[in-house]
Amino acid sequence: MIKLKFNLTYFLISIFIFITEVLIATVFRNIFFVRAYFGDVIVVILLFTLVKSFFVIKNNHNLTLGIFLFSCMVEWGQYFHIAEKMGLQPGSILYIIVGNSFSWIDILCYAAGCLLLFLLIPKK
Repeated sequence: MIKLKFNLTYFLISIFIFITEVLIATVFRNIFFVRAYFGDVIVVILLFTLVKSFFVIKNNHNLTLGIFLFSCMVEWGQYFHIAEKMGLQPGSILYIIVGNSFSWIDILCYAAGCLLLFLLIPKK
């Protein structure tokens, strides 16, 4: 059973990671490695901390696996150009969040971020 409970620590970590993601997309956008890879590695960590900000999840490894599967589904949605099919305007916030180009490298980056979570966060 999933219980709703606010966790300030995870929320503050989420804000920090989100600001980092924004900086990667704006200030560091011309540094290819950071923009292309590091952002995708930490986005799964951002999703993890956001979920943990509002829900008590007892098994962190299951949450991490779920986030990886969700990330892969979003990436596959990009393969099928889901943003265009949803009628999202190129350049809009939702279009940017959903993404528009499939990449196996992105999936590897998501896996790397989830591996970091597995290694750094205890199962319970």
